[in-house]
Amino acid sequence: MSDDENVSEELRCLGLDSDGEEIVDRVDFRFQLGLERRDFVKLLGAGLLIGVAARTEAQERGRGRGRGGGRGPATLSARLHIGKDGIITVMTGKVECGQGARAELTQAAAEELRAAPASVRLVMADTSLVPDDGGTSGSRTTPGTVPSVRQGCAAARELLIALAAKRWSVDAKTVQVREGKATNGKPDHVLTYVDLAADEESGKAMGTEIPRGVTLMPVDKWEVLGKSLPRPNGSDIVTGQHRYPSDMVRPGMLHGKILRRPSFGAKFISIDPAAVSAMKGVVLVQDGEFVGVAAPTSWLAQKAIDALAATSKWEPQPHPASATVSDHLRKNAQGGVPANPFAAEMAAAAKTQKQTYQIAYVQHCPMEPRVALAEWKDGQLTVWTATQAPFGVRGELVRAFGLPEDKVRVIIPDFGGGFGGRHSGESAVEAARLAKAAGKPVHLRWTREEEFTWASFRPAAVIDAEASLDASGAITSWHFINVNSGGSSIRSPYRIPKNNDRFVSSNAPLRHGSYRALAATANTFARESMMDELAAAAGKDPLEFRLAHLDPGRLRDVLEAAAKKFGWGERVKKKEPGTGVGLSCSIDKSSFVAACAEVTVKDGVISVKHVCQAYDCGKILNPENLMRQVKGGLIMALGPALREETIFENGKVLNASFGKYKVPRFDDVPELDIVLLDRPDLESVGAGETPVIAVAPAIANAVFHATGKRIRQMPIRLER
Repeated sequence: MSDDENVSEELRCLGLDSDGEEIVDRVDFRFQLGLERRDFVKLLGAGLLIGVAARTEAQERGRGRGRGGGRGPATLSARLHIGKDGIITVMTGKVECGQGARAELTQAAAEELRAAPASVRLVMADTSLVPDDGGTSGSRTTPGTVPSVRQGCAAARELLIALAAKRWSVDAKTVQVREGKATNGKPDHVLTYVDLAADEESGKAMGTEIPRGVTLMPVDKWEVLGKSLPRPNGSDIVTGQHRYPSDMVRPGMLHGKILRRPSFGAKFISIDPAAVSAMKGVVLVQDGEFVGVAAPTSWLAQKAIDALAATSKWEPQPHPASATVSDHLRKNAQGGVPANPFAAEMAAAAKTQKQTYQIAYVQHCPMEPRVALAEWKDGQLTVWTATQAPFGVRGELVRAFGLPEDKVRVIIPDFGGGFGGRHSGESAVEAARLAKAAGKPVHLRWTREEEFTWASFRPAAVIDAEASLDASGAITSWHFINVNSGGSSIRSPYRIPKNNDRFVSSNAPLRHGSYRALAATANTFARESMMDELAAAAGKDPLEFRLAHLDPGRLRDVLEAAAKKFGWGERVKKKEPGTGVGLSCSIDKSSFVAACAEVTVKDGVISVKHVCQAYDCGKILNPENLMRQVKGGLIMALGPALREETIFENGKVLNASFGKYKVPRFDDVPELDIVLLDRPDLESVGAGETPVIAVAPAIANAVFHATGKRIRQMPIRLER
C-alpha cells in the first residue's frame, strides 16, 4: 500500500477527509458581537476592498470536498480592505489557538505590502466576514494560507506601483514601495496606500483574480518575515483583557447543561421531568435521547441536571476495558492483521527481530474545555465557540437545524489550545438546541469530566514490526503494521530493499479523532524503538546504525545536528549507573525532526534530565514563535510518553480529572536544547505538530540504555 493510500485509509477511519479535516488577532471586540457584513464594511470605512481568489496547494487538494482545503478555487483565500486612514484589514478563516497564526499572517501581509506590521489588522474566523480558508489543522496555515495572504497583498502592492507609475508618467520598474509608500526617488513623488484606497480606477482594475505573474518578495529581501514578531494581541492576553469563548456574554443569557450517559453506549430509557418542574427559571429540553436544561445560573443548571440524572434510567452495554484494549483492537482489525510477505528474507537472514508495540488512548487536555454561546435572532443563528474548523462547525449547524448557510454565523475568538481536538461542533449544536427551546441566548461550557470523557481521544494502537538483518548488519526487509491509530509517518525513511508499511483500521471502543501529529507519534515510537533493537542485534551504535541506513538529506541533517549538540558520542562513553541516553528521528508534514534524550532511572522511576531536539521546517518565518512551538510540542510529548493514559472500565473513564490524569508539570521539564535549521532555499511548512513525535522513542531508548530493559508501550513504565 502506498503512503497516500495509507494516509487516506487512516483519515477515513478517523472520520476525516483527505486533508485531515473532520467530516461531520486580536480583532476589535465589536467584530465578535454580531455585526452584519454591511455594518462591518461601514465600520472599516471608506477605502478599497480587494477580493483575491487564489488557488493554494491545500485548496487544490480539497477541491470539491469543501471542508478540507476550504472551497477550492471558488473560495476567497485572501481579502484585503485598504482604508483611507491607512489601516489595512486582512480577513482569514484561519483560527488563532495559541500556535501563532495571528502574528505569522500579519507578517505575511506586512512583508508583501512593504508596510509596518502595526498598520495591519487581522480579522479571523468569523464565517460571515471572512473567506473559507479551510480548517486550522494539519500544519497547513504556513504552507497554504501564508502564501495566499502574501499573494493578495503583493497584488495590492503592485497596484500601488502601477498607480504611482501612471501618475508620474514613469516606468513602473523605477517605483519602489518602502514603509507603505511608493516612491521613485524624487522628493515630490510619494504615494501611499491611502492614495490607492481613494483611487476608484484602481479598485476596478484589481478584479477578483490574482494577476498572473504577481511577484512575491524573495527571501533575501525580506524585512518582516524571517524575524520575530510578538503576538499582536499579546498585551490583551497577559493583562486579562482578551475575551476567550468562555468569557462571552449576551443580554438575558442562560446557562446550559446536558444530561450525559452514565457509561459508553448506554441506551436511554426514561427521565422524570417532575424532578425539575419546581426549579424556577429552568427550561427542560428533551428530544429523544437529547436531554438538557437552560437556567439563569450555571449552579442552578447543574442542580437541575443532577436531579434529572438521579431519576433517569439507562440500559448499560458491554464495553472493553483499557487493560484489554490491545486485544480488542487486534481481534476487531478490519480484514485481519496482514502477515509478513517477506518470509523468505526472514528465513535467510543472519538475524531477525519481531516485536509488538502498544499505544494507549490519551486526551487533548486543553485548559479551556468545550464551550459555546448560541443566540437565535430574527431567524439567524449566531454561535461563539472554540473550534479549529469554523466553516465545518457552521456546516454542522446548517445540517442540524435545516438552515441555509447565510442564516448561520460562527465566530471564533482567539482561544488557548486545540491540539487537534477542536474540529467538531458538538457543544455548538448543544447550545443552539437549548437556545432555540429557551428563546434566549444560552452559554454552555463542558466540565473537565465531560471533556475527559466525551471529547475525542488520540487513538490507541497495536503495532507489529518485523525486520531482518544480513551478516553485515544491514536491514534487508521491513514489515510494519499499525492497527487502529493511522498511517501518518508510517513509511520508513530508511534505506531498506523490501518494505511493507500498512495501516489497518479496527472497531475502536472509544471515539477517536485527530490529535497533534495524528498517528505519527505512535508510528515513530514503534519504528524508532525497533531501529534501536535492530542496532543492538547488529552490535552497532544506535546513531551509527541509523546513519548507515539514511541517504544524504534533511532527515540525516537534523539527526547529525541533534547528536552533535547533545554530545552523543561522549555521553555514550561516559555512561554512569542508572543513567542512559537515546535518540530518534522522523518525518511528518514535510518537516524533519530528531531528538536525543538523557534519563535517570531510580527505583523504577524514570526522570528525563535533558532533551536536545533539532528541527527543520524549511525557511523560518518567525524564529521566536517557532522556538515556542518546538518547545511546547516537546513538553506536551512528555505526558503521553511517561504518564498520560485514559483508564476506562465498564464503560466509564476512571481518571477524568487533572488530579488523576497526570499531564506534565513544571518539575517534569528537563534541560532543553533546541536546534532550528533555517533553510532559505526551501518553502516554509508548519511546526505545530512534528516537534511532538520524536520525544517518546528517544526516552524509551534511553531507558534501555540505562536499565537493559526494553519498554514497548506508551506510556513508558518500569515496574518499581
